[in-house]
Amino acid sequence: MMTMRPLLNGEAVFSDESPAFRVPFEPEADSDVTIRLRTEEAGADAVYLVSRFQRVLMTLRETVNGFDYYEVTIRLGTDRLFYHFEIEIGRYVVCYNKGGLSDVLIPDSEFLIIPGFKVPEWTRGAVMYQIFADRFCNGDSSNDVVTAEYEYLDKSVERVDDWDSPPSPEDVGRFYGGDLRGVIEKLDYLKDLGVEAIYFNPLFVSPSNHKYDTQDYDHIDPHLGVIVNDLKEAAGGDSGEGSPDEARRAARGERYRIRTTDPANLEASDALFAELVKEAHERGIKVILDGVFNHCGSFNRWLDREGLYLPQAEGSGDETTAEGSGGEAASQSETAIGAYHSAESPYRSYFRFKEDSWPANDSYEGWWGYGTLPKLNYDDSRDLIAEILRVAVKWITPPYSADGWRLDVAADLGHTPGFNHAFWQMFRKAVREAAPDTFILAEHYGDPSDHLQGDEWDSVMNYDAFMEPVTYFLTGMEKHSDSYHPALLGDGRVFFDTMRRRMAAFSGPSLMSAMNELDNHDHSRFLTRTNHKVGRLGELGPDAASEGVSEAVMRLAAVMQMTWVGAPTIYYGDEAGVAGFTDPDSRRTYPWGHENKEMLAFYRTLIDVRRKWEVFRDGSLIELYEDGPVIAYGRFKESQQTVVIVNAGDERRSLKVPVWLLGLSREEAVSFRRLFKTHEPGFNTDELTIRCAGGIMELQVAPREAMIFGRKQ
Repeated sequence: MMTMRPLLNGEAVFSDESPAFRVPFEPEADSDVTIRLRTEEAGADAVYLVSRFQRVLMTLRETVNGFDYYEVTIRLGTDRLFYHFEIEIGRYVVCYNKGGLSDVLIPDSEFLIIPGFKVPEWTRGAVMYQIFADRFCNGDSSNDVVTAEYEYLDKSVERVDDWDSPPSPEDVGRFYGGDLRGVIEKLDYLKDLGVEAIYFNPLFVSPSNHKYDTQDYDHIDPHLGVIVNDLKEAAGGDSGEGSPDEARRAARGERYRIRTTDPANLEASDALFAELVKEAHERGIKVILDGVFNHCGSFNRWLDREGLYLPQAEGSGDETTAEGSGGEAASQSETAIGAYHSAESPYRSYFRFKEDSWPANDSYEGWWGYGTLPKLNYDDSRDLIAEILRVAVKWITPPYSADGWRLDVAADLGHTPGFNHAFWQMFRKAVREAAPDTFILAEHYGDPSDHLQGDEWDSVMNYDAFMEPVTYFLTGMEKHSDSYHPALLGDGRVFFDTMRRRMAAFSGPSLMSAMNELDNHDHSRFLTRTNHKVGRLGELGPDAASEGVSEAVMRLAAVMQMTWVGAPTIYYGDEAGVAGFTDPDSRRTYPWGHENKEMLAFYRTLIDVRRKWEVFRDGSLIELYEDGPVIAYGRFKESQQTVVIVNAGDERRSLKVPVWLLGLSREEAVSFRRLFKTHEPGFNTDELTIRCAGGIMELQVAPREAMIFGRKQ
């Protein structure tokens, strides 16, 4: 009697781009790399690695715990290697790549090796922390913006005296006083939290609180740094000539000019940043700067629409304005005139003008049409390219020694896709030659794969393959709180399928360093999304952001953030229970003195668990279970195996999780220890050991409960 050969056990088949299945993880060009694939024991007749130019038979290297491990060592060249596997069983052949098993090859999901592509190792799975400086901590009130110090967008700027008051719908010119000294004072807090890297929103001189309209790329804003020289008379004081109103008007722009252009103020502020980086490094914390290079601000010296850098009238220098300036104020008159004021300006080519008449008015190209955000014209200016590359190198080398650049709207830079790619290739070359361990991270929406080919960016802020799928699964909300999609709430199958498809756009090194945020300065706070309110600050008011929120759901999100592949990045204040609708409401101040203590303890404990288990940095990820709102996934390597279970639903559920998929035996019972648990009442680390017979973990999970289990060999 003939016995039919069983079909391939597709669940057992696994490979990825982690160090467990590719050695070395980041191979050099013209070197050997060993690639592995796992199948069920005796589950295949032959396995092949298939690329564009070869189909290589793999060797059955070992059999462990009921799994066969196939290997092949191939020689790389200098070109990228896209590959998949073909598994023969009888007369059938199936394909396997990042999209999974299929009778036909799934396009756009090939495994990828980029010879010589290296992402700084310190970024791999690092716990990061984003700081919007004006709203984090005020450590030096002497540098605060003064109400009516200057006008921005035709309105007087305002110093907000009540630190705990919410933002206004028209918030861009309102300043709370957070600064770098405040960050330095809180570095021990960040270290205790478990932070390994800080990502700063822009710090360079700028008239807005968000500082995405750079005035001077060469210096830290003295309002965030140090103000040594200032007006002799406070802004708004009586100079003794004319009416008080005339004195106020005269003082406004002059005070701002002195504060943001006086060399002493700029040098002291730069030195404070160098001190911050040094203090952070001593605590094992890296520092990432925000580079806004697609556009600058209309205040920028290169354009100078507001005339800050125009030569000053005789007698208006140090004798009536700055204390101790000496000849420094006069030196400003030697600055080249901005392109807004002269067709002969050396900065003329830095911008594209729509007409040749002067004065220029608003005839220059603005990003998205905004006159305050003139778009930089790299395509036509080699001098501009050289300037920005110089700036990029300056801040990552001594005495500043920042560790990375986050690149604002990086795909928008330039006027054509071809030039965009060429510029970032130049940027990477300059930065890596100056400081080889510098992280290059881009803000990007959509498929980033064209920029992640090893010669431009290291990785991206991970909206598509983390923030959005997690938000929809746990809240059903769009990331700005602009719409609610109940059909996506608690749909585990959509979550896993979306993650798999979008993660395929990353190579392994980029994926493990992707910035996994739940929220940030551009989107609503995740805690607010849990209330399912659609709207924004202007229409709903600030109180609505905290009404009906679910801290339990917020904790589920944090568990997923700290256990998924990538670099989990906390937006300041999330760990303290801060709520808020989308920008500007998401830019509330950190609530020093009245933090949500339970949420803060939760984050500290969860991050501690993550950092104690190295598998969360570079281990493989595998889907284990899905049934509507209940999902389970594993992170595993040879020495450690973990299981994460999340119930986003309203009912207690019983489930059987196939932990054998982590590479464990189904013949011998194995035990997992519970490392962490969060549920409606709170969280705990009470130990619970579950003995798994036949490779199955059986347990119950309560509504809005998540658990992390671990096993070490």
